[in-house]
Amino acid sequence: MAPRARLLDLFEGKRNQKVILTISVLIVLILEVLIYLAAASQSGQKSRVLVLDESGAQVYETSGTTLTSYEKLAFENTFGPLKNYRIQVHTENLPFPFRAWSSAAVGIPIGLILLVVFLVRCYLTLVYGDQEKDPKLLGLDSEDTRFGSVLSLFRRVSIFHVGVLVVISVLLFWIVPNFLGDLIRAGLSTIREFKWFFVGVASFLAAVIVWVIYLRYRISQQMLKNQADLEKYRLKIGLLEHKESQALLPVPTNEAQET
Repeated sequence: MAPRARLLDLFEGKRNQKVILTISVLIVLILEVLIYLAAASQSGQKSRVLVLDESGAQVYETSGTTLTSYEKLAFENTFGPLKNYRIQVHTENLPFPFRAWSSAAVGIPIGLILLVVFLVRCYLTLVYGDQEKDPKLLGLDSEDTRFGSVLSLFRRVSIFHVGVLVVISVLLFWIVPNFLGDLIRAGLSTIREFKWFFVGVASFLAAVIVWVIYLRYRISQQMLKNQADLEKYRLKIGLLEHKESQALLPVPTNEAQET
């Protein structure tokens, strides 16, 4: 059977390898710059124009500090004359999204590389077929010992597995904090909305805890009292036995009277 082609065989020649490597590095650098610019555009000073009605309800919102002529025309055609509304400008400073930037800077390039590797491996498998590996080449004969099994495990781990683990870690680093933050905000808003319900539940739980503590105190106090009574009873029994034993002893007689 003809030897299976490798990825290196597709880029034979030093010149082609240098060109491929240079293009890959440039693509990764451009991708990293775009990711940084996208993250930086979401930070800094951001302003919004809010249009409120007489009751203070928001009816329109757009980014920027002023309304453009097109936005004014579109607003008046939809809601009526702009002079009947109040215009407010809200400005806030947004921090640099470091977590999102680091997750994207690491996860996107590695994800693209893994995708390319997967497509190339699928192509080689479809064209050349799947070739079984020789167990002797994998060092499986050394699995009799613990150290040999560890070495065999490391031989089975490829860069593809490491990349998948890195991508999963990046996704967890990005998704889990956002999920926890949203969960905490939702919980706080729910508590503020139904505060009397949670106050009642907290008061009931506090009363139950105090009642349990009081019962444990009474039980421990009763146990100490019972233990003291038991010790008194034991001492009383001991004294009674001692008195009975003395009463049963023979009375010592004096020596025979001198004649």
